[in-house]
Amino acid sequence: MYIKPLNRIFRNESENLVAVLLFAFFMILPGVTSAYKIQIYTNFFNSILLCLSIVFIWGYCGTFSFGQAAFYGLGAYGYAILSGNMGIHSLTPLAALIAIAIVWLFALVLGYFMFYGGVNDVFVGILTQCITLALSTFFGQTAGPEWHVGKVLLGGYNGINKISALYLGGFKLKGIALYYFCAVIVFALVLVFKILERTKFGYTMIAIRENRQRSSMFGYNVPRVQMIVFSIGGAIAAFAGVLYASWGGYVSPSSMSITQATLPVILVASGGKKSPVAAMLFGFIYYFANNFLTGAGSSYSLLILGLALVIVVLFVPQGLFKALFGVLDEKIMRRFDHE
Repeated sequence: MYIKPLNRIFRNESENLVAVLLFAFFMILPGVTSAYKIQIYTNFFNSILLCLSIVFIWGYCGTFSFGQAAFYGLGAYGYAILSGNMGIHSLTPLAALIAIAIVWLFALVLGYFMFYGGVNDVFVGILTQCITLALSTFFGQTAGPEWHVGKVLLGGYNGINKISALYLGGFKLKGIALYYFCAVIVFALVLVFKILERTKFGYTMIAIRENRQRSSMFGYNVPRVQMIVFSIGGAIAAFAGVLYASWGGYVSPSSMSITQATLPVILVASGGKKSPVAAMLFGFIYYFANNFLTGAGSSYSLLILGLALVIVVLFVPQGLFKALFGVLDEKIMRRFDHE
């Protein structure tokens, strides 16, 4: 797979600069804030990871889906069940990997039937939303003692409690350690996305996003690429769910609710679905604003998000920050690009 030299990949672009500044900010943040806020910010990264899974399948490959919340919840439940039955801290990474692999396989099979069956565009969104709601409803009715996997009770709407934290060897990922782990994972994934944009597979994804029929006429196996991308996006969402379960020690059917399914999609669309940095930046701003406005009521943050979405639909369909990056690149950053 051909990759252009790094000096061409990371040329002077405003979104690359923003990504570096964001990384530096979050690396020093634990030194200037409280341990309680670090706990909250750690969950922000879990939510951003879920948003990045949408960027991957929708922004890069053009597959609109409401199913990421289902993969997120399945990843969290899978990790909770596996780690609870293993009962050994050193095996929690194995539990996480198995949970992610199971969700990846589920997304792969689902993608196979959808894309080879000719399901595309809005119908993928409808089908995945139905699957998300079906899974949420199923887990919500598992309150009785007969609903268990091994020694782990599913708990219905009460969910599964006392989920083990992730351990790397004998080191427990909690507090600042989990914060840095999640932060590195998120920014590393953004870096992978930026590199992927310059690869043959990345160009294939973008070609399919822009015109599936023309890509098929050029000889690309469009359903296979869509299936692979969809399954990888499901695995990323499952990883976010694993980190959420490890962070909070708890998972419930609310992880697959309508809000959980739609909110990341709105954040990605508002920030800019074709840019992982734009979607990440808008997501961070929303979650910080939501946390700040919690005392005044969550309706204010939803009102702001709704206003942003209206502005995007009417004036900047490419996304607020994606459009801003384009302006900065045109007016400022290109002056420093001598290539």
